[in-house]
Amino acid sequence: MGLPLAINEVENRLYINGEFVPSSDGKTFTVKSPYSYEAVATVYEATENDTNRAVAAAKAAFPAWSALDPHERGAYLSRLATLVRDSHTELATLDALCMGRPVSSYFDAHYSANIYDHYAQAGFDAKGQTSLNTKGHMNFTLRQPIGVVGAIIPWNVPVVLFAHKVAPALAAGCTIVLKSSEKAPLSSLKLASLIHAAGFPPGTVNVLSGFGNPSGSMLSSHMDVRLINFTGSVATGRHVSAAAARSNLKKVILELGGKSPALIFEDADIEQASTETVMSMRLLSGQACIANSRIYVQKSVAPAFLAAFRAKFEDVKCGDPLDPATTQGPQADGIQFERINHYIALGNEAMGKTDAGAKQQQPPSTTNSRGNGNSKISGFFIPPTIFTSVPESAPSMRDEIFGPVVHINTFATEAEAVQKANDTEFGLYASVYTRDLDRAMRVARALESGTVGINCTSPTIAGDMPFGGYKGSGIGREGFGYSLDNYLETKSVLLRVRDE
Repeated sequence: MGLPLAINEVENRLYINGEFVPSSDGKTFTVKSPYSYEAVATVYEATENDTNRAVAAAKAAFPAWSALDPHERGAYLSRLATLVRDSHTELATLDALCMGRPVSSYFDAHYSANIYDHYAQAGFDAKGQTSLNTKGHMNFTLRQPIGVVGAIIPWNVPVVLFAHKVAPALAAGCTIVLKSSEKAPLSSLKLASLIHAAGFPPGTVNVLSGFGNPSGSMLSSHMDVRLINFTGSVATGRHVSAAAARSNLKKVILELGGKSPALIFEDADIEQASTETVMSMRLLSGQACIANSRIYVQKSVAPAFLAAFRAKFEDVKCGDPLDPATTQGPQADGIQFERINHYIALGNEAMGKTDAGAKQQQPPSTTNSRGNGNSKISGFFIPPTIFTSVPESAPSMRDEIFGPVVHINTFATEAEAVQKANDTEFGLYASVYTRDLDRAMRVARALESGTVGINCTSPTIAGDMPFGGYKGSGIGREGFGYSLDNYLETKSVLLRVRDE
């Protein structure tokens, strides 16, 4: 695979206190393409010492940054928005190389630039309240930045999640240390270079590459970090939360996994429902926490829905993620590939009926073999896979698979549909398709999910609505009008007023 940019010019160092620096011990790790298996880059791995230096830099930068007026902080964010928007092609290329994201589906740079633009103005929303309800007093509250923030982002949408963590923290007046995923560090380092170009003061934003241990675990337990914001797996989220509690009881925001259901009632628009649920599952080759990996269809329309869904779901072109014609890229790495295969095997063991491609894939050869269509293509590819009639208790029904594997089961009544949808420890996103508005509202209230789409599904997310999970899918909410509050403390000030 010929690399489309001068990869030796891509930044591979840590960004600490306004400078790109190698790791303190010189240790590096190699990023490989999940499509070609070729080494894409060698990246410096953050140590405990590097993490401490980054936190110290953020702590030192906090007083001056938090003292700026909102419009002054916003000017930096506006410049960053422009730079991110102008870097769309390079960011898309870096994520294609690192984790196989097809450039044909890449919207992340423009979406993220809009986030920075929004938070360039949002700092003015950090306002307190006043009260005259206590005799002889005029009392009021102050909203003040919480301090140094730690952020840990996953590999599936690093550019978007970088913006969701960094922009509101900076708008609130906080400084931040962000650790990217070892699977997709290059786009975060590119963003660090854009932050540098935008002129942010040294230490305001620090970007570390590396692994959960030591860097991620240190951020979670560091005594100078006042808030940790993590997006990733439930298992790691538990460790992050426990470390935060054991250290300084820092505030925790968690956006964790999903097993997001879609309920298709007999009066639904089958064409619309099948098209949109396929799009949900196709996003990121199924590597999305909001993907409709469980679909429940009312029995009377199940055959029609399954036929329409299968025809669309199987209609993919696997191939080079840098090729604009590719609609499904490889899974992010061999670990993901083996994990998905494991769950396909479990689905078969549960005696579910398989309707499309539900068989384990052989580990790909390390030699490249290209062919026409979807044959003889190297890479960690899993074909679109449909299971039907798998028991609700089966591991493949209950665990987050994070791949192009969907379960389609049936229901008879509204109550049964809601019961099946809620029978999970996840609660991130759910959808209901029906023309009956009363039913839609009943079901939306009954679903145990942070977001419910009515006649729409993921990746539809409204920027001005809160996003987060019920139950094991997380703690806290993010989104325009909500994220800023996460980074602000509330202080009560009691002012005695003397009578004449």
